[in-house]
Amino acid sequence: MTLQKYLQKIHEEDKRGKKINAFLKVNEKAKQEGKGKLNGKCIAVKANINVKGLIASCGSKTLEGYKASYDASAIKKIKQEGGIIIGMTNMDEFAQGSSGETSAFGPTQNPSALGLIPGGTSSGSAAALAADFCDMALGSDTGGSSRNPASHCGIVGVKPSYGSVSRYGLIDSSMSFDQIAPMAKNVSDAALLLSVIYGGDDCDAISVKNDGIDLKKVEQIPRGVKVGLLDLSELKVDKEIKKLVEERIEEARKKYGWYVERIKIKDLDLAIEAYYPIVYVEFFSGTRKFDGRRYGKKIEAVAGPEVIRRILGGGEIAKAEHASRYYYQALKVKKLIEQEFEEAFKKVDCIICPTVPKLPHKIGEKISVEEMYAYDALTVPANLAGCCAVSIPAGKLKGIPVGLQIMCDKFQD
Repeated sequence: MTLQKYLQKIHEEDKRGKKINAFLKVNEKAKQEGKGKLNGKCIAVKANINVKGLIASCGSKTLEGYKASYDASAIKKIKQEGGIIIGMTNMDEFAQGSSGETSAFGPTQNPSALGLIPGGTSSGSAAALAADFCDMALGSDTGGSSRNPASHCGIVGVKPSYGSVSRYGLIDSSMSFDQIAPMAKNVSDAALLLSVIYGGDDCDAISVKNDGIDLKKVEQIPRGVKVGLLDLSELKVDKEIKKLVEERIEEARKKYGWYVERIKIKDLDLAIEAYYPIVYVEFFSGTRKFDGRRYGKKIEAVAGPEVIRRILGGGEIAKAEHASRYYYQALKVKKLIEQEFEEAFKKVDCIICPTVPKLPHKIGEKISVEEMYAYDALTVPANLAGCCAVSIPAGKLKGIPVGLQIMCDKFQD
């Protein structure tokens, strides 16, 4: 579809019609600036990634009028390869949430299951793809923020290896986990977008120079792959979701001659408990610049309840008397899980499990904080381990998309 047709479709359906609310700002002046791998492809961008001249609000009243003065490194690469930035997408406020409901500008609808949450925090990018408003999209992934909505919306969401994609220009949620994340309608397009933004960057100290993505391998489904089917006995996972994913794995095993064995990550049940103290502290630290003096408004004065919860919690955990009890202990568990994944990948080529342990709830439905955080129980481990992961559509239950997650070792993207 051409740029003009996408823009027309967005104006007709995103704010009117079905009211998906995928976009916070449409780039009416969008144009192609370079030529290359992405010639003419229209790409939506999560509103926590800087695109020069567009508002990077992070889905918050805090940065409601903040117009980016520069392009993130990933955006520069996209423009150089002929990609067109079509607009900025809705998101959970400051990437804090798991449902797509915490945006200050209203929740995003799930185009694949209207009335249900699209998942968070890259809700707008996933919804834009599911509604056919663009060719590809960028999200970000802290603990499943691209894979979670990819699962609920029936699209592909990639979490690159930690350090494989520059974070320069990303308004981050947690520096220990965040990665800019390609999202697309199919695996080939997701791989293409990843190949463009992949690689080291002098502007990001944790980024690693590497050989890049070989797109020829994407079209080749290898035989004889050793698959680790993740043991989920200690986690609460919907039986129907588990059954659907295992059926898909069995189909692939028969078709491609894969070897499948059950594999256990010993401390997997500690992933959520380790993840959130780290996120709380690092998010608290990162938001201290939003004091209302330099740009935007003071975050505590205008932010929603989930953001305030994490700022207050992070501030308490960060206090000297608590640090050794929570944050540093959580970092030890992070390292432990990272080592357990490294050992697992010596035995298998990849680890497969459902992306999300349950189906999405209705928009506006009241659920507990613990239930909300549980959405990320199966995606958080890849962020703790720093490895790469992808969510691909596995099928539907009750007409609702279900994702299958594949995790591989670091830099095996």
